[in-house]
Amino acid sequence: NSGRAGATHGEFSRPAALGSDVSPGLCRCHKVQESLLSSSSGYSNYRGILNWCVVMLVLSNARLFLENLIKYGILVDPIQVVSLFLKDPYSWPSLCLIIAANVFALAALHIERRLAAGSLSENGGTVLHTLNLLTILCFPALVVLMVSSVTPVGAVFALSIYTILFLKLFSFRDVNKWCRDRAQAKAARAPSGPKRANGDVAQSEVCYPANLTYRDMYYFLFAPTLCYELDFPRSPRIRKRFLLRRLFEMVRAFPALCLSCWCVAEIDAELCFQDMDYSRIIERLLKLAVPNHLIWLIFFYWFFHSSLNVLAEVMQFGDREFYRDWWNSESVTYFWQNWNIPVHKWCLRHFYKPMIKRGVSKWTAQTAVFLASAFFHEYLVSVPLKMFRLWAFMGMMAQIPLAWLVGRFLRGNYGNAAVWISLIIGQPIAVLMYVHDYYVLNYEGSQ
Repeated sequence: NSGRAGATHGEFSRPAALGSDVSPGLCRCHKVQESLLSSSSGYSNYRGILNWCVVMLVLSNARLFLENLIKYGILVDPIQVVSLFLKDPYSWPSLCLIIAANVFALAALHIERRLAAGSLSENGGTVLHTLNLLTILCFPALVVLMVSSVTPVGAVFALSIYTILFLKLFSFRDVNKWCRDRAQAKAARAPSGPKRANGDVAQSEVCYPANLTYRDMYYFLFAPTLCYELDFPRSPRIRKRFLLRRLFEMVRAFPALCLSCWCVAEIDAELCFQDMDYSRIIERLLKLAVPNHLIWLIFFYWFFHSSLNVLAEVMQFGDREFYRDWWNSESVTYFWQNWNIPVHKWCLRHFYKPMIKRGVSKWTAQTAVFLASAFFHEYLVSVPLKMFRLWAFMGMMAQIPLAWLVGRFLRGNYGNAAVWISLIIGQPIAVLMYVHDYYVLNYEGSQ
């Protein structure tokens, strides 16, 4: 027994004495490896942290909602708002503007048909297209400025539709002109290249001018893209589960978006416009920054992921690249190239590359792109508010020196942090400027 006990004791106290009976690897529990949060670990599944962020955002904004509800009560009765719209549905000028947009789309289609038939010269077609495109921008702006019953929210929606129509018809005109140029060079077949899409892609070749139909035009007008093609990549079927998930996200995110907007409106109502000092301005700016940024993030997901995917799924539109990883942006330029892919593709295809082909330098072409973007930002803000302060225009143009500074002096995580700071702080500055000027223009004089 004593020998047996000694052997047993030896087995546990000296495992190496067993020799070849036990592999040394069985006694090892360590190996060379990195911590999960280290960049060199290769780990990328942070869904739990993302869910934590969502929960924290919901709880923090719920507190803000209750605080404002206790402090101010319910300032807007949703039932009264709905009854206001249902009382006189024929007096919606913004809706009438959107319906009238069909006239300009059909005008562009008929101009292209005449050009394809040879009954209209290229110079004449250019003049008519130019007049049509200029009218698309000027007509709704004049209606908004002259008709007092147009609300700012309705005006923003209507002008956004007209801006999208302008960009689409600009692309429609360019692509058909390229087709005519190729036809004259005896290469009439339209360009069609493979695109990244969900599942298999069904392609069918369409030759110019067989594309100039009402069905083709309205498919393009409703498709979630700004760049026209004779052959769009098509998904083979409508995925019902995918469609229901995106619809559920739209319905779920919309109340959160409205609630966040309401919280920001309450914060704006607290602004002291008289005797405002710099410390007060900074305090209000920081208080507005987080909920304003939350609105932007919710809107991004609601529109670019949920809404555009719903539209694309219903229309079986195959190209679903509406955004890239802008949240990893280490430069301002990378952010603007990746957060809104439909607009970026349009700018690259119809604005930037044509300027480069004409001998314009890259820096000048990039500046021109930012200038055009600044114009449309100001157009969508100043016209609905019926005041011209150029804050949105200057904010967009300020991206040029900011992009140079970040690209010149910051790299990696520091550059990414600078991009996030510009997003979180930059937008509330513009909001404060417009709220202040709108209050002074419409309310301060009457008190």
